[in-house]
Amino acid sequence: MRGIFAGLPWWVKWVAVPVIALVVFGGLIASIVGFVIGLLFKALVFVALVGGLIYIVRKFMSNSSSHGDW
Repeated sequence: MRGIFAGLPWWVKWVAVPVIALVVFGGLIASIVGFVIGLLFKALVFVALVGGLIYIVRKFMSNSSSHGDW
């Protein structure tokens, strides 16, 4: 692989080849990045909902234990 790029100018190695790779694999890269971001967002929503549920349950449990007369 190193022999293929040996005689080429620097801009082919560092500009043209990455641009071609982005054009060819751009859709795949975008879908993978979108999937990862969506997964992280869903995990964040899950953590927030579980945290809110725990907060609400503890708040009601502390209120019900302090008002044990009803």
